[in-house]
Amino acid sequence: MIDWRHWHNEPFLTGGLILAGWLYAVLAGPLRGRLAPGAPYPRKGAALFYLGLALFYLAVGSPLDQVAERFLLSAHMVQHMLIMYPVPLLLMLGTPAWMADAALSPASLRAPLRILFHPVTCAAVSTVVISAWHAPLLYEWTLQDKLVHVAEHLMFLAASLLYWWPIASPSAVFPPPSYPVRMLYVFGAEVAMIPVSAFVVFSGSVLYPTYEYAPRLIDGFTPADDQLVAGVIMKVSGMAVSLTALGIFFFRWFRASSRAGAA
Repeated sequence: MIDWRHWHNEPFLTGGLILAGWLYAVLAGPLRGRLAPGAPYPRKGAALFYLGLALFYLAVGSPLDQVAERFLLSAHMVQHMLIMYPVPLLLMLGTPAWMADAALSPASLRAPLRILFHPVTCAAVSTVVISAWHAPLLYEWTLQDKLVHVAEHLMFLAASLLYWWPIASPSAVFPPPSYPVRMLYVFGAEVAMIPVSAFVVFSGSVLYPTYEYAPRLIDGFTPADDQLVAGVIMKVSGMAVSLTALGIFFFRWFRASSRAGAA
């Protein structure tokens, strides 16, 4: 049923990852002297960036993709959580400010990017994109059409990069807001995701026919159970990320306030 030895090697997937890795290497290597004279090679950043690319490949290129597409909604949700949370965060943390600003600094881009990177825009776009793709018609479409599925994953990644921008922006031109604003943003974005996770968890019927009629990989694990677990994975993952971010920002805000008061 599942070929655990099969890993995707489609040119679009592997070529895209190789291109991203090559572009980072060129910017961090030969072009670094022009973009950021005197800046050292970002060893830690490169490790994080390439780890993000590797994790993206594990999410969409490993046998997990077979299980996610053909058998278990819960596996598909794990795949989406990897694309939404650790992958974009690693890519962002691995990108030095001088590298990000090389693409963002042109004056003609300032006004539209200021709107795009505003926390309200980031929360709204990421919420709408992720929620819309979980509508039964669209979600089932992705399971029946490979190109649409690829488009969905790329849109998830782009929307998730926007989600993370106010939290961990690497840019000096468009830096993240203050810690209190970031805390409000994280809380608001998590609240905005409640409807879609509740839709999956509390639906009175199986939402996606592919999983309703898929062969059972686990005896006794019904499509309804699978859907419930998928919704819980979505909500718990989001809450874990949000609570972690809130804790970090509160601690840093408190520490910065204490230092300011002692000065």
